[in-house]
Amino acid sequence: MRNDTRQKYSAMIERMAKTYGIQNVEKSFAATPSIEQRLMDKIVESSAFLQRINVIGVDELKGEKILGSVNGMVGKRTNTTSNDRQTVDPLGLDAFGYECVKTEYDVHILYQTLDAWAKFSDFNDRFMKYVRKAIAHARIKHGFYGAQAAAETNSNANPNGEDVNVGWFQHLRNYNASAQMLKEGETAGKIRIGAGGDYVNLDALVHDVLQLVADPFRDGDDLVAVIGRDLLAQDKSQLYISQGQKPSEKERVENSAVTRTYGGLPSHSLPFFPARGLLITSWDNLSLYYQNGAVRQKIEDNSKRDRVEHYNTMNEAYVVETLDKAAAIEFKNVELPDGQGGWA
Repeated sequence: MRNDTRQKYSAMIERMAKTYGIQNVEKSFAATPSIEQRLMDKIVESSAFLQRINVIGVDELKGEKILGSVNGMVGKRTNTTSNDRQTVDPLGLDAFGYECVKTEYDVHILYQTLDAWAKFSDFNDRFMKYVRKAIAHARIKHGFYGAQAAAETNSNANPNGEDVNVGWFQHLRNYNASAQMLKEGETAGKIRIGAGGDYVNLDALVHDVLQLVADPFRDGDDLVAVIGRDLLAQDKSQLYISQGQKPSEKERVENSAVTRTYGGLPSHSLPFFPARGLLITSWDNLSLYYQNGAVRQKIEDNSKRDRVEHYNTMNEAYVVETLDKAAAIEFKNVELPDGQGGWA
């Protein structure tokens, strides 16, 4: 680390220590509730997707869900001459709770990178934005790919954090004998999308998966279809084949006029979403809980490795607030036409 970089780095950790009310950031430290909330808000601001869902602090490591979805009939009439009026709980919270698990978000930044940043006036912000964005991206991957919370994770075997936490897809796999998860079509263990397959196009697939959403929620105006990039690309290629010879229609395809409704639902594409995945729910039905007061940090200047290390620990849980209000496909089982008369 160059001398001018060292000066900026020292000023940064001194400022951080003052913010958190501690003497030394190179020892594990926590934050006051207000500072911790600001930290969580900054991480959420690093991702447009995290801003759409619920990111909520909870006091207990394990407990009941906080939010729910309005369902059932609340309109009624009572003969108060003989009966008392009875209230109805509109949230419909299910019996499945949450359990936060310890998650480590440890990153490092090389001296040479810090040296390159030293010429900028926003050195502090660049450093923290790097850390926060890395945490935000990892959180999203865990939410979509997470299948278990292993005692010790293996990023080589599980590059998308499949063993870090139990994510939203996995909750649907576990729920109600997977009634909310489409796993196969006519061929066991396969979902084939395209001409000659189980679903001729994306519209047909979304329509069928929508039927797995429970009745009270299926007609809601807040449902969306989150669709993986491979499925969208397949749909776009079909449009090219059918309409690409017409200049006006080709322009529509190339201008992404295909970002339309599928199966009657508005479609969305998200970063780090499974390329062949499909998830139908509302944004406010997906949550990420973190335990209040359990966020720990530490910054270490590791000269033996020519880098600065930033250690972050949080207790987190991924929650589908109302499981009946969500449905998905098993993205690992999806096959698309391979262009040679087969499927891959």
